[in-house]
Amino acid sequence: MASKGGGIKGYYRQKKSSGSIGKAATKASKAKQGASLGGLSPQPAALVTSSGGSLDLRDDVDEDEEILRQFDLDMSFGPCLGISRMERWERANRLGLNPPKNVERLLKAGNASLDCLLEGRV
Repeated sequence: MASKGGGIKGYYRQKKSSGSIGKAATKASKAKQGASLGGLSPQPAALVTSSGGSLDLRDDVDEDEEILRQFDLDMSFGPCLGISRMERWERANRLGLNPPKNVERLLKAGNASLDCLLEGRV
């Protein structure tokens, strides 16, 4: 690749747009800015169903199930796939990871699912 001087600047020449840059261009750029981050116009709802469903993405779960889900997602107690919640709690307890006692209470009560939140989904 032989070029006639100018180095990289000669190879990648800048082309300036024809026309003048005036106030019309700045007004258009400000209009674009209003629709982006920090704009004054509200953004439309992201997930609206055609059947008129609610925008609340949380499942209808009680407080106990939410505690168990948080336990499932806490990787400090080890992976949750392939073993039940109770086995995971017992393993974490054996290893001295201090799993929450309320999780053990919920699991022994038998009202909650023993499978991890991610079981069958991953």
